[in-house]
Amino acid sequence: MNNKKETVLVGMSGGVDSTVAAYLLQKRGFHVIGITMQIWAGDPSPSRPLRSGCYGPDEVYDIHDAEQTCKKLGIPHFIVDLSSEYEKTIIRDFFTTYTHGRTPNPCVLCNPVIKFGALLERSSSLGIQFDHFATGHYARIIFHEASARYRLLKSMDSKKDQSYFLYRLDQNQLMNTLFPLGDYRKDQVKAIAAENGFKTIAEKPESQDFTDGGGYKSIFEKAQGKPGKIIDLQGQIVGEHPGIHHFTIGQRKGVLNGGHSQPLYILKIDPLTNCITVGPKEHLAVDLLTAMHTNWIAFEKLQEPINGLARLRSNQKESACTITPTDEDHIEVRFEYPQSYATPGQSIVFYQDDLVLGGGIIQSTHHYVDNGKQSDEHATGV
Repeated sequence: MNNKKETVLVGMSGGVDSTVAAYLLQKRGFHVIGITMQIWAGDPSPSRPLRSGCYGPDEVYDIHDAEQTCKKLGIPHFIVDLSSEYEKTIIRDFFTTYTHGRTPNPCVLCNPVIKFGALLERSSSLGIQFDHFATGHYARIIFHEASARYRLLKSMDSKKDQSYFLYRLDQNQLMNTLFPLGDYRKDQVKAIAAENGFKTIAEKPESQDFTDGGGYKSIFEKAQGKPGKIIDLQGQIVGEHPGIHHFTIGQRKGVLNGGHSQPLYILKIDPLTNCITVGPKEHLAVDLLTAMHTNWIAFEKLQEPINGLARLRSNQKESACTITPTDEDHIEVRFEYPQSYATPGQSIVFYQDDLVLGGGIIQSTHHYVDNGKQSDEHATGV
């Protein structure tokens, strides 16, 4: 196929992945345009710190690196200020979700709404013409003839696979997207960068998809948390917390100051009573959960129970489960073996081998205890 007349708009983050993505597309004969979104609305960092993630005051340095990369590649580069849109959608959802006792994942929302949404809309409004949009994500897209649908697949590099963060993309977004790194390992990507004049970029500290530090941490510093009680499974008060928005299910560090015979983990966050319940790790086990706000990629909608593999965290091992639709937007997930760290507010993403079926936002969990003495449901609906 002759792709020389096709133009690809590449999301440039200033890192090695987007740099190599742009380089590979250029080598394949595409006309490449670089674009970088500005999402940090605060003051830039006065000195370059360790990476604080994709959102933070050091963004100014990444924008500079993206500019220099595009200059070296000889391609146009645009910077789009989306800080207002990011504040109204991602930051507001992040803060609201935490204050309601749930744990959000900003990247899961940012991808369809900002990166593959507002960024492309703004680019078009500025008169930038392009046929495809590309990023440095580690994932793959194919067109499935039988279903006439675009499918999202895991990356060839299982350690760097980012399909978990992309499960909310719709067919229109997948149709016009390219993931040039889907068939590469991370070490290969770094080698390509180093061998083609981007050694400094290849050696940059990585920006993680999400971090509790950097700019996100500053959101909590502004919040007025309401102190409350920390209780054990018997309802006894074992401590106090400064505000439920500082904590998440499964957390141990920073919850209590010691003095207990066994490690205690957060099992439940109740926004109604402003109480946090702690207990032994085995009480985190979940055999059943419900999820809402589902998005399906492999098919239009889930009409009957299916078996699949579920991922509760981006880097967590998948677990066998049965997925059952309960209404238009809700599902029930029953695990073959109890799973830990199923956290309301986080995403659960379903797979069959390398194929991403879709996923949803965890709403409530049924906690399983092996001794049969206790099993309860922790609901945190919206």
